[in-house]
Amino acid sequence: MQIEEKPAFNTPFEWIGGEDKVRALVERFYDLMDLEPGYAALRAAHGDTLDNARQRLFWFLCGWLGGPSYYTDQFGHPRLRARHMPFSIGIRERDQWLACMDQAMGETGVPDDLRTRLKDSFFQTADWMRNRGG
Repeated sequence: MQIEEKPAFNTPFEWIGGEDKVRALVERFYDLMDLEPGYAALRAAHGDTLDNARQRLFWFLCGWLGGPSYYTDQFGHPRLRARHMPFSIGIRERDQWLACMDQAMGETGVPDDLRTRLKDSFFQTADWMRNRGG
């Protein structure tokens, strides 16, 4: 009997499938935010257009996942909490962000093992972004 081995990935960026898959994830995330009423509070926090947010999240996730450092090359250290301080982020916004990202990961075919790991990391980061109660 031959045992099939999983290919080894050096980074989550490779595991997710590189730039094309990160782009697809980000696009689906923001499309869902625009389409789903359950993400209304999250969408409202993003202003009139999502174009800038789409590009910045793509750049950020590429580097955060271990791929190209587009975000830090342009803007330096992400300073996520400081950059999000002008926005009112409570438990509702955190939970909507997490649910929207989880839905986007599911719909874009992020592998289950990676999706579980990313959900844990996203929760820690999103919870740290909160700057108000409720």
